[in-house]
Amino acid sequence: MPTTVDSMYVWALIEEASVLVQLVMLTLVLASLVSWFLIIQRSAVFKHSRRTLESIEQQFHQADLQALPAPSASIQSGASEVVLAGYQEFNRYQQQPQRDPQVVMDGVERAMQLAIAREERRLGQHLPFLATVGSVSPYIGLFGTVWGIMNSFIGLSQVQQATLAAVAPGIAEALIATAIGLFAAIPAVIAYNRFASRGEELIARYYSLAGEVSASVHRQLHLARG
Repeated sequence: MPTTVDSMYVWALIEEASVLVQLVMLTLVLASLVSWFLIIQRSAVFKHSRRTLESIEQQFHQADLQALPAPSASIQSGASEVVLAGYQEFNRYQQQPQRDPQVVMDGVERAMQLAIAREERRLGQHLPFLATVGSVSPYIGLFGTVWGIMNSFIGLSQVQQATLAAVAPGIAEALIATAIGLFAAIPAVIAYNRFASRGEELIARYYSLAGEVSASVHRQLHLARG
Protein backbone atom coordinates (compact mmCIF):
# COMPACT_ATOMS: atom_id res chain seq x y z
CA MET A 1 0.00 0.00 0.00
CA PRO A 2 1.46 3.43 -0.93
CA THR A 3 2.63 5.60 1.91
CA THR A 4 0.23 8.47 2.64
CA VAL A 5 0.95 11.80 4.28
CA ASP A 6 -0.65 10.60 7.52
CA SER A 7 1.74 7.65 7.79
CA MET A 8 4.94 9.54 6.95
CA TYR A 9 7.03 8.39 9.83
CA VAL A 10 10.59 7.20 9.46
CA TRP A 11 10.11 3.45 9.54
CA ALA A 12 7.19 3.55 7.13
CA LEU A 13 9.23 5.65 4.71
CA ILE A 14 12.16 3.24 4.92
CA GLU A 15 9.87 0.25 4.35
CA GLU A 16 8.28 1.90 1.32
CA ALA A 17 11.62 2.97 -0.21
CA SER A 18 12.90 1.22 -3.30
CA VAL A 19 15.25 -1.75 -2.92
CA LEU A 20 18.26 0.25 -4.09
CA VAL A 21 17.58 3.05 -1.61
CA GLN A 22 17.14 0.50 1.16
CA LEU A 23 20.49 -1.07 0.25
CA VAL A 24 22.09 2.37 0.38
CA MET A 25 20.59 2.97 3.83
CA LEU A 26 21.73 -0.46 5.06
CA THR A 27 25.27 0.14 3.79
CA LEU A 28 25.44 3.48 5.56
CA VAL A 29 24.06 2.07 8.82
CA LEU A 30 26.62 -0.75 8.77
CA ALA A 31 29.41 1.74 8.03
CA SER A 32 28.22 3.88 10.93
CA LEU A 33 28.15 0.92 13.34
CA VAL A 34 31.65 -0.18 12.34
CA SER A 35 32.85 3.42 12.67
CA TRP A 36 31.48 3.74 16.19
CA PHE A 37 33.09 0.44 17.16
CA LEU A 38 36.45 1.66 15.85
CA ILE A 39 36.00 5.05 17.53
CA ILE A 40 35.49 3.38 20.91
CA GLN A 41 38.34 0.92 20.34
CA ARG A 42 40.76 3.59 19.12
CA SER A 43 39.83 5.87 22.03
CA ALA A 44 40.81 3.12 24.46
CA VAL A 45 44.10 2.54 22.61
CA PHE A 46 45.06 6.22 22.61
CA LYS A 47 44.03 6.65 26.24
CA HIS A 48 46.16 3.67 27.29
CA SER A 49 49.12 4.89 25.22
CA ARG A 50 48.97 8.37 26.73
CA ARG A 51 48.64 7.05 30.29
CA THR A 52 51.56 4.65 29.84
CA LEU A 53 53.70 7.35 28.23
CA GLU A 54 53.17 9.67 31.18
CA SER A 55 54.07 6.85 33.58
CA ILE A 56 57.24 5.94 31.66
CA GLU A 57 58.30 9.59 31.45
CA GLN A 58 57.88 9.95 35.19
CA GLN A 59 59.89 6.77 35.86
CA PHE A 60 62.61 7.85 33.45
CA HIS A 61 62.98 11.23 35.11
CA GLN A 62 63.44 9.50 38.46
CA ALA A 63 65.97 6.85 37.37
CA ASP A 64 68.74 6.27 34.89
CA LEU A 65 68.46 3.93 31.95
CA GLN A 66 69.71 0.81 33.71
CA ALA A 67 67.48 1.38 36.73
CA LEU A 68 64.31 1.34 34.67
CA PRO A 69 62.24 -1.84 35.04
CA ALA A 70 61.93 -3.80 31.82
CA PRO A 71 58.34 -3.44 30.52
CA SER A 72 56.27 -6.59 30.42
CA ALA A 73 56.09 -8.23 26.99
CA SER A 74 52.37 -8.84 27.53
CA ILE A 75 51.67 -5.11 27.76
CA GLN A 76 51.73 -3.37 24.40
CA SER A 77 52.68 0.24 24.88
CA GLY A 78 54.55 2.59 22.61
CA ALA A 79 56.53 4.33 25.36
CA SER A 80 57.62 1.11 27.02
CA GLU A 81 58.57 -0.38 23.65
CA VAL A 82 60.74 2.64 22.82
CA VAL A 83 62.57 2.55 26.14
CA LEU A 84 62.88 -1.23 26.07
CA ALA A 85 64.35 -1.14 22.56
CA GLY A 86 67.04 1.31 23.66
CA TYR A 87 67.59 -0.58 26.91
CA GLN A 88 68.10 -3.94 25.21
CA GLU A 89 70.34 -2.56 22.49
CA PHE A 90 72.48 -0.78 25.06
CA ASN A 91 72.83 -4.00 27.10
CA ARG A 92 73.91 -5.95 24.02
CA TYR A 93 76.81 -3.57 23.47
CA GLN A 94 77.62 -3.55 27.16
CA GLN A 95 78.39 -7.27 26.99
CA GLN A 96 81.10 -6.70 24.38
CA PRO A 97 84.65 -6.27 25.76
CA GLN A 98 85.54 -3.54 23.30
CA ARG A 99 82.93 -1.17 21.97
CA ASP A 100 82.95 2.11 20.11
CA PRO A 101 80.71 4.67 21.89
CA GLN A 102 79.54 6.09 18.56
CA VAL A 103 78.55 2.61 17.36
CA VAL A 104 76.61 2.10 20.60
CA MET A 105 74.81 5.42 20.16
CA ASP A 106 73.93 4.65 16.55
CA GLY A 107 72.61 1.20 17.47
CA VAL A 108 70.47 2.51 20.34
CA GLU A 109 69.00 5.30 18.23
CA ARG A 110 68.20 2.96 15.33
CA ALA A 111 66.50 0.50 17.67
CA MET A 112 64.32 3.25 19.16
CA GLN A 113 63.46 4.65 15.73
CA LEU A 114 62.24 1.22 14.66
CA ALA A 115 60.14 0.98 17.82
CA ILE A 116 58.63 4.41 17.14
CA ALA A 117 57.86 3.40 13.55
CA ARG A 118 56.04 0.29 14.78
CA GLU A 119 54.04 2.37 17.24
CA GLU A 120 53.17 4.88 14.53
CA ARG A 121 51.72 2.07 12.43
CA ARG A 122 49.79 0.74 15.43
CA LEU A 123 48.30 4.14 16.24
CA GLY A 124 47.35 4.62 12.59
CA GLN A 125 45.44 1.35 12.31
CA HIS A 126 41.83 1.70 11.10
CA LEU A 127 42.14 5.47 10.65
CA PRO A 128 41.97 5.13 6.84
CA PHE A 129 38.60 3.39 7.26
CA LEU A 130 37.27 6.31 9.30
CA ALA A 131 38.58 8.73 6.70
CA THR A 132 36.91 6.72 3.92
CA VAL A 133 33.56 6.62 5.75
CA GLY A 134 33.78 10.34 6.45
CA SER A 135 34.49 11.27 2.84
CA VAL A 136 32.35 8.72 0.97
CA SER A 137 29.20 8.39 3.11
CA PRO A 138 27.65 11.75 2.10
CA TYR A 139 28.02 10.84 -1.57
CA ILE A 140 26.51 7.39 -1.04
CA GLY A 141 23.60 9.01 0.77
CA LEU A 142 23.26 11.58 -2.00
CA PHE A 143 23.15 8.80 -4.57
CA GLY A 144 20.26 7.19 -2.69
CA THR A 145 18.52 10.55 -2.49
CA VAL A 146 18.90 11.27 -6.19
CA TRP A 147 17.66 7.79 -7.07
CA GLY A 148 14.64 8.12 -4.77
CA ILE A 149 13.71 11.58 -6.10
CA MET A 150 14.09 10.34 -9.65
CA ASN A 151 11.67 7.50 -8.95
CA SER A 152 9.25 9.97 -7.34
CA PHE A 153 9.19 12.19 -10.41
CA ILE A 154 8.83 9.18 -12.70
CA GLY A 155 5.80 8.11 -10.66
CA LEU A 156 4.49 11.66 -10.70
CA SER A 157 4.57 11.74 -14.49
CA GLN A 158 2.19 8.79 -14.60
CA VAL A 159 -0.64 10.46 -12.67
CA GLN A 160 -3.14 12.92 -14.08
CA GLN A 161 -3.05 15.39 -11.23
CA ALA A 162 0.34 16.30 -9.71
CA THR A 163 0.10 17.30 -6.04
CA LEU A 164 2.59 17.79 -3.25
CA ALA A 165 0.95 14.96 -1.31
CA ALA A 166 1.72 12.60 -4.16
CA VAL A 167 5.40 13.41 -4.45
CA ALA A 168 6.25 14.29 -0.82
CA PRO A 169 6.55 10.74 0.56
CA GLY A 170 8.99 9.69 -2.17
CA ILE A 171 11.14 12.77 -1.67
CA ALA A 172 11.06 12.35 2.11
CA GLU A 173 12.18 8.72 1.96
CA ALA A 174 14.94 9.71 -0.43
CA LEU A 175 16.17 12.45 1.90
CA ILE A 176 16.48 9.91 4.70
CA ALA A 177 19.40 8.38 2.79
CA THR A 178 21.23 11.72 2.89
CA ALA A 179 20.49 12.09 6.59
CA ILE A 180 21.90 8.63 7.33
CA GLY A 181 24.94 9.43 5.19
CA LEU A 182 25.64 12.56 7.23
CA PHE A 183 25.02 10.63 10.45
CA ALA A 184 27.72 8.15 9.40
CA ALA A 185 30.14 10.74 8.02
CA ILE A 186 30.22 13.43 10.70
CA PRO A 187 31.39 11.28 13.66
CA ALA A 188 33.91 9.50 11.41
CA VAL A 189 35.44 12.79 10.24
CA ILE A 190 35.59 14.21 13.77
CA ALA A 191 37.14 11.00 15.13
CA TYR A 192 39.68 10.78 12.30
CA ASN A 193 40.89 14.34 12.82
CA ARG A 194 41.03 13.87 16.58
CA PHE A 195 42.93 10.58 16.40
CA ALA A 196 45.31 11.88 13.75
CA SER A 197 46.12 14.88 15.95
CA ARG A 198 46.58 12.70 19.03
CA GLY A 199 48.78 10.31 17.08
CA GLU A 200 51.06 13.11 15.93
CA GLU A 201 51.30 14.40 19.49
CA LEU A 202 52.16 10.95 20.87
CA ILE A 203 54.77 10.29 18.17
CA ALA A 204 56.41 13.65 18.91
CA ARG A 205 56.55 12.75 22.60
CA TYR A 206 58.02 9.33 21.72
CA TYR A 207 60.82 11.05 19.81
CA SER A 208 61.37 13.32 22.80
CA LEU A 209 61.54 10.29 25.08
CA ALA A 210 63.96 8.59 22.68
CA GLY A 211 66.12 11.72 22.82
CA GLU A 212 66.22 11.50 26.61
CA VAL A 213 67.23 7.83 26.41
CA SER A 214 69.99 8.74 23.94
CA ALA A 215 71.23 11.46 26.28
CA SER A 216 71.29 8.99 29.16
CA VAL A 217 73.24 6.46 27.06
CA HIS A 218 75.67 9.18 26.03
CA ARG A 219 76.30 10.15 29.66
CA GLN A 220 76.85 6.55 30.74
CA LEU A 221 79.28 5.87 27.89
CA HIS A 222 81.36 8.91 28.71
CA LEU A 223 81.30 8.15 32.43
CA ALA A 224 82.47 4.61 31.69
CA ARG A 225 85.34 5.93 29.59
CA GLY A 226 86.30 8.37 32.28
